[in-house]
Formats: sequence, C-alpha cells, structure tokens
Amino acid sequence: MSRKKLIAANWKMYKTPDETKRFFADFLPLVSAHDRDEMVVCPPFVDLHVALECVRGERIGIGAQNLYWKSEGAFTGEVSSAMLVALGCTHVIIGHSERRQYFGETDDTVNLKLKAALEHGLTPIVCVGEVLEEREAGLTEDVLRRQCVRAFHALSARKAEALVIAYEPVWAIGTGKTATPKIASEAHILIRGEAAKAFGEQFASQLRILYGGSVKPENSSALMAEPEIDGALVGGASLDPKSFAAIVKY
Repeated sequence: MSRKKLIAANWKMYKTPDETKRFFADFLPLVSAHDRDEMVVCPPFVDLHVALECVRGERIGIGAQNLYWKSEGAFTGEVSSAMLVALGCTHVIIGHSERRQYFGETDDTVNLKLKAALEHGLTPIVCVGEVLEEREAGLTEDVLRRQCVRAFHALSARKAEALVIAYEPVWAIGTGKTATPKIASEAHILIRGEAAKAFGEQFASQLRILYGGSVKPENSSALMAEPEIDGALVGGASLDPKSFAAIVKY
C-alpha cells in the first residue's frame, strides 16, 4: 500500500502577516504543478487568517502549531479545535518537542489534544522523539514506546483514522545534526509497531510517519527514499520559499 507523503512546514515563532503574504507570493509559483505529495504550512496563530487567504484554491493545507483540548472556556491565551476548524485549518501539530521542553506539554496532554483534534476533524501531526541524553543512554526505544502508548490511550482505530506521527529526534532539531536515514527508519519501524499494537496491522500499514529534525534540501532526497519515511516536518528550512520548495520537490 503506497502512502502519500506529507511535507509540512513548522514556522515556529517566525513571520508577521505581511511576511506570510510575501512567502506565499514566492512559494506558490514554485509548487503550482506539484501534486505528488500533500503540502501543509503551519504558521503562528496570528498568520493563519492571511495564510488561508493566500492558499485559497491551491492544493496546500494550513495547520496550527498547537491547540487546547477544551472546546471553549476561561482559558486565557488558548485556542480550541473548533476555532481552528472555523477559520479553515485542516491540520494541527501536537506535542512538538519545544512545547514539551518549554511549556510543560506531557504525554497525557498530548493525548487530550489528540482526541480534541480528531473529534473536530483536524489532521493531527503528533510529535514523538528522544533527547540526546536518552539516545546516549540507549533509551530511545523506551521513550518512543512510552510516548506512543500514552498518546494513543483510549483511542479507537476508527477515531484515529486521520492520525499522522512525526518522529523528531530532539538532538537533531536546529543543531544541524540529522539522524541518518537508517536511524530514522529504525525509529519509524518501532513507531509503526506501536501503532499496530494499539490499532491493528491494517491501520499501522496506512499510518504516515514523518521525519523531523534538520531536514534540508541537501538531505531530503536521501531521507524520503527510505520506504519507512512518509514525509517531513520541516522547521528552519521551511521559512525560505525556495528552500521549502526544494524539499517539497525532493
């Protein structure tokens, strides 16, 4: 079964609405004929509206970088799935390593956010991955297993249908280090195995698992050539239209 690759841009805390307009003005002509892969751009909340206007009629999804699991309420500074859907978003990143590292995101809040995203018809891109100390201590498998088991808790295969996982070895994010295609592939096989335990073999065979961690035009072809890698979650290299287009066209 061939899985359509998904190339997603995570802009993190970069770009104003005007810079977002300029990005799409340059980026869209570069990928106008590209339909081999699914493309998604995840800008900061303040740029979502502009980004959605820019891609109207184009084959590009717009996603958010986070959400809160309640549908509404007295939660100052938070944004719900229902709000993202009303805006026109199709995707959302959940549990990015920076959210875990700086903002107290846990495996349990990832699970709550995942359920909320699925409930409202968003495609969740759930991030898992080990930090350098864990890799050096030989704990990669334990960490990935724990993150997957807790993220998938109390979810059925039917409900989880839209799920996408992104494996991001935290030691390779913004450090210039990249997991070799072989290291990435091994992690993806392990994650797929956990999905098979949680949701069944058929579900796991269709699950898209992206690689994220210093993906650049120079290494995207080698990474995407691995049968286990179903796309990329691209950070810094997605901020430049030419560089992101080059990755999309790996």
